Amino acid sequence: MDFDALLLLSFGGPEGPEQVRPFLENVTRGRNIPPARLDAVAEHYLHFGGVSPINGINRALIEQIERELADRDQRMPVYFGNRNWNPFVEDTVAAMRDDGIRRAAVFTTSAWGGYSGCTQYQEDIYRARAAVGSDAPELVKLRQYFDHPLLIDMFSDGIAEAVASLPEELRADARLVFTAHSIPLRAASRCGQDLYARQVAHSASLVAAAAGYADYDQVWQSRSGPPQVPWLEPDIGDQLTALAEAGTRAVVVCPIGFVADHIEVVWDLDNELREQAEAAGIALARATTPNAQPRYARLALDLVDEVLTGREPARVGGGSVPGYGASVNGALCTPACSSDARPTAESR
Repeated sequence: MDFDALLLLSFGGPEGPEQVRPFLENVTRGRNIPPARLDAVAEHYLHFGGVSPINGINRALIEQIERELADRDQRMPVYFGNRNWNPFVEDTVAAMRDDGIRRAAVFTTSAWGGYSGCTQYQEDIYRARAAVGSDAPELVKLRQYFDHPLLIDMFSDGIAEAVASLPEELRADARLVFTAHSIPLRAASRCGQDLYARQVAHSASLVAAAAGYADYDQVWQSRSGPPQVPWLEPDIGDQLTALAEAGTRAVVVCPIGFVADHIEVVWDLDNELREQAEAAGIALARATTPNAQPRYARLALDLVDEVLTGREPARVGGGSVPGYGASVNGALCTPACSSDARPTAESR
């Protein structure tokens, strides 16, 4: 049976100053985050007028997907739904039902396994269908794509462009640093023996090889919560300090764990890390993410075709990451991550 629609499912973000605090309360509901912490994070959004880049990027990506569908002479409406802000996925799925959609592929803006990147999106799907009722369309989550050739190419090209932006005399010795969103160690151990961390490390190795680097660093960023709770390390700020002390003069940062230049990229890297680098006398160049590139649109539709044709997934190297490989509703997960895709009290 074919798909009669594609749903782009994402995290969501505020699009005005008055939306920032309600959005953050949605994201952190049930986690007992102190108000002072929410106020601090809110300032990151308010620095950009209270607008997260993520919704605009996703709308641009949908336009690219629609262009790619037209180029392929395929007819398929593309819908947009979010977990934490408008358009909420529950409302989108209700609209899909009203439009007569019966079966849709779901492309998520996360390339990874683990709870936040995979299982929580399965929960979003389950919650939305439950809210709509028995006549909700069937929603099939597409697989993780951390090792898809187009993703590797986009990041590799981003590194090359970042290197070219450095002063010519610094390019050859610039240190390549991959960064991804940190998570608590207890969360990292939840899904198939550090599934998320394994996949990030695997992607970094593939991108580094494609970009021509045999040596690089892979670090983490954007941790939050009390300091006594251990998270994945090393932190990118600590790593930059160590590189400065070792005499490094230039660093190329590749945000391998992010498919779009959203707030944790444009604030944590383009503002905070850049200020740290300038203070340390280090030239910093940041590689772009896939954002709304035409290749990202092609990647999404390639995943749809994999399901429809039954062909083998396109993967760089053809192998898999140790500790992952079970198939759940078309998405490559582990049984520990899937948990029947029912909502839980946990949140990223």
